[in-house]
Amino acid sequence: MVLLQPDPFLNELTSMFERSTETGSVWVTLKRSSLKSKVQRNKLKTAQQPIEYRCLIRATNGKKTISTSVGAKDHQRFQASYATILKAHMTALKKRERKDRKKAAEDKKESASKKPKRA
Repeated sequence: MVLLQPDPFLNELTSMFERSTETGSVWVTLKRSSLKSKVQRNKLKTAQQPIEYRCLIRATNGKKTISTSVGAKDHQRFQASYATILKAHMTALKKRERKDRKKAAEDKKESASKKPKRA
């Protein structure tokens, strides 16, 4: 797993999405992390020092795995760029078929009138 800076991570994520347009999938996971071992975290807790948590983002297409770590200061900018990439590459999703509201209401009325009433 390669730990990249946020901007190269987004570039690589874009190329992963482009390679998997016809077949394949890309999995993205987000996780809170301090990037320190449990022993180091316990030392900081006993010393009453605050632990700075970061967001660990991993992406994989099954063959290649990339990751990055984003701090609280850069989170807004990263999230906006990430959302733009997701919107641009979610074109392969199928739209859900919806019934017309009028037709659905008529079907509901008909099914209610067909049911026998209890005495």
